[in-house]
Amino acid sequence: MTEHSARTAAPRDVPPPRPVAPTPEPAGEGGLGRAARAVVEAVAGLVGGADPGSAAGGTTGPAAAADPGPADGAVLDDLLAAVVPRLPIRDAARLRAAHPGSSDAEIAAALVARAARTTSRIGAAAGGLAAAHRGPAALLALPLELGVESALTAAVEIVLIGELHELHGRPAPGDARARGLAYLGTWSRLRAAASSTGLGSVLGAAGLRSLARRVGRRPGGTVPTSAPLLLGAALAGRGNRKATETLAERVLRDLRGDA
Repeated sequence: MTEHSARTAAPRDVPPPRPVAPTPEPAGEGGLGRAARAVVEAVAGLVGGADPGSAAGGTTGPAAAADPGPADGAVLDDLLAAVVPRLPIRDAARLRAAHPGSSDAEIAAALVARAARTTSRIGAAAGGLAAAHRGPAALLALPLELGVESALTAAVEIVLIGELHELHGRPAPGDARARGLAYLGTWSRLRAAASSTGLGSVLGAAGLRSLARRVGRRPGGTVPTSAPLLLGAALAGRGNRKATETLAERVLRDLRGDA
C-alpha cells in the first residue's frame, strides 16, 4: 500500500464516552462540614498552635477555603454544633505543662487574656472590613452581621470555657461531641446573660451619636479615607474584648463557687 492509496478497512464502531460522576465529598462532610473544618483550623491558628480537634476529639485535614458568610441565628447554631467537637481544648495536664511554674489562678488569667486578645483582633478585623463598606453613622447605628466574625469569636470563647473547666477539674462528661455541646450550651447561656456588653455598653448611646457626628462630619464635608476603617476596627475590637472578659468572669465565678 502506497502513501496515496485508499484505506479500505471498515470504520470501527467506537462507543461514546461514559459520563464521569463528580468526585464525592468526604463522608458526612457537606458545605457545613467544610465551613466547620475551616473555622476549627482558623481557631487553632489564632489561639496558638494546638492541633485542631486534639482535645475535643476528631481530626481535620487541609484547610478548606470555606466562608460561612453572613449568618442568621439558625445557621450559626448549626455551624457551632458542627465545630465544637473538633475544637482544640486542652486538658489540665497539657495546660499546666504549657505554663510551668504557674498556679492554676495564673494559668486561668493567662487563658482569659489570650482569648480576649484574640476576640479583640477578630472584632477589629471585622469592624474595619464593615467600616470600609459603610458610612460611619451606619456602622455605629447597626450591629455587625458578619457570620465569620460571630463563628470565630464564639469558637474562641468556647475553647476558653472548656479549658477553664478542665483546669478546675470540672470537665463536661461524655464523648467529644457531648462535651463540646455542653460547653456550647454554657457559652449560649452566659452570652445571653451578658448580651448588654459590647459597643453600646462601652460608649453609651450619647457616645455613639457623638462619634458618628465627629467622624461623619468634617470641615468642608470631607471624611478621611481611613477614618471609618480605624473607628470601626477600634470599636469592634474593644467591644469583643470586654464581652469576652465579662464571659470569663461569669465562668470563673461559677467554677469557683463565688457568690
